[in-house]
Amino acid sequence: MRAAHIKTFRSLIGAVSLSVFTAQVGLAEPKHGIAMYGDPALPPDFVSLPHVNADAPKGGKIIFAEAGSYDSLHPVIRKGSAPWQLRFMLFESLMGRSYDEPFTLYGLLAESVETNDARTWVEYTLREGTQFSDGSPLTIEDVMWSYEVLGTLGHPRYHGAWAKVETMEQTGPRSVKFTFNTEDRELPLILGMRPILKKAQWEGKDFEASGVDVIPIGSSPYVIGDFEPGRYLTLTRNPDYWGKDVPFMQGQANLDEIRFDYYGDGDVTFEAFKAGEATTHRETNLQKWATQFNFPAVQSGDIVLSDIPHQRPTGIMGYVMNTRRPAFSDIRVRDAMIHAFNFEFINQSLNAGAKKRIQSYFHNSVLGMAPGKPAEGLVREMLMGYDDLPDGAVEGYALPVSDGSARNRAGLRRAMELMEEAGWTIQDGMMKNADGQPFTFEILLNTGSSENRQEIDIFADALGRMGITPTITSVDSAQYKERTNAFDFDMAYYWRGLSLSPGNEQHLYWGSESADKEGTRNWMGVKSAAIDGLIDQMLNARGQDEFRAATKALDRVLTAGRYVIPLGYTDLSHIAHVKELKYPDRIPMYGDYLGFQPEIWWYEE
Repeated sequence: MRAAHIKTFRSLIGAVSLSVFTAQVGLAEPKHGIAMYGDPALPPDFVSLPHVNADAPKGGKIIFAEAGSYDSLHPVIRKGSAPWQLRFMLFESLMGRSYDEPFTLYGLLAESVETNDARTWVEYTLREGTQFSDGSPLTIEDVMWSYEVLGTLGHPRYHGAWAKVETMEQTGPRSVKFTFNTEDRELPLILGMRPILKKAQWEGKDFEASGVDVIPIGSSPYVIGDFEPGRYLTLTRNPDYWGKDVPFMQGQANLDEIRFDYYGDGDVTFEAFKAGEATTHRETNLQKWATQFNFPAVQSGDIVLSDIPHQRPTGIMGYVMNTRRPAFSDIRVRDAMIHAFNFEFINQSLNAGAKKRIQSYFHNSVLGMAPGKPAEGLVREMLMGYDDLPDGAVEGYALPVSDGSARNRAGLRRAMELMEEAGWTIQDGMMKNADGQPFTFEILLNTGSSENRQEIDIFADALGRMGITPTITSVDSAQYKERTNAFDFDMAYYWRGLSLSPGNEQHLYWGSESADKEGTRNWMGVKSAAIDGLIDQMLNARGQDEFRAATKALDRVLTAGRYVIPLGYTDLSHIAHVKELKYPDRIPMYGDYLGFQPEIWWYEE
């Protein structure tokens, strides 16, 4: 009896010890999905994503009229100009993103994901039967090779996460484990979204060479069909797609053909749509949407006008100033440009006043700062830990508002005062410094947008009244990409979409390490200890409150830095499309996703 009690006691001690040990080391178990914070919304036995039509018919096609051109089919390297859609529609990743949650991934190529509480490592297990579109098996060898080649030879967007991987090891016939060398709770999600390429296809080939000689092979439902650079590109649905029964893919990839026709600029794409040469058109010019979409096909009902709402941050869209250039290294000069840009007049002239102005990078969301109001609580506490804050980051900053008239006298008067503070004054009718050198700069535009040119022409007129004559240069999309990748511009049109779950991409967008690396997205060239530190605090936040505070603090520093002249936004995507093209009744949290990508649309007579 005594011995039995001792054995039971020892068993209890062992169970308690094992429980304590498990809690200490953060042992994990394979799961069907992973969320940045908390648990995935869908259960392990979900049958489809909530925002798809799981019974959507297969068939039909969609035709996009695209502005610009392309000269490469290799979308995962820095060189060349590849159709942006290929990165998302040709390759698959281990995990797939649900656009009805802030940041949650569910198994796609992988059947499970496993990580510990501290997220210092992650392990993925492939599904059985994964295949490339040519019928060859997709193996762990392909997965591991893809991560290494993208992290070393691929586009710089892949390098940051790879640098944080200490080891990559195969842990089973279908499993791979990554162990990290830093604290970054987002890494298990970021790595889960890397495209998986076929290793054998690239043996003996230069992976970094752009062009159309090699047609990349992926595992997605679509393969590249017919194409001609500069004219068109067709994706066709693979009838033998390996993942047709995967829950994540139900209701997706419904169209048999996705075609992209390329034209010179945005105006031509609209005319192509009106002429019936395209079957869908996304309109960003609100005045045009209100006044020019009453042509006969709309009146007859053959074309449907859809307004699709979204709940994501505005991101930052506007004209970025390159602080690497002497003209814009002074924050007072950048502030002067913001005062000279008459948004209210431009919005009324071009959009019938329908757009709201972007007030900050995370505006229109719970992550955005309160314009003009001082920082409080944890946000203020985080900001006070840094010495290089721009004016307004703590005490409050708001964009100037004009009286809406063409003259914008108050705005230009303040702009002149700021220029004088920075050492620039009117001399002989021109803005010059003490050495008599004129203040001038180049504004780089993409020929694909006529709206940008109209905005800039109004802006240039205002600058002319300040004695400044900018050079306005419009180039095609390939040249635009080449020059902006090399940071070869003074001011350029700029757009960075942001999500409700920002992460590692923030370092790529405006981290110090990205400022001097060509091909990264830190176009403004900012180097800030505050920005770097707040990104790290955001990435390593252990709870929603800490995460939101760090993001709001980051939003304050970015906005108060006056790096971008913000434009306007709308919380609706405006899509015109033929009546046969349908989308689900339930709109996901990222509703604008419906407007850009055709994955969950279908064609129905």
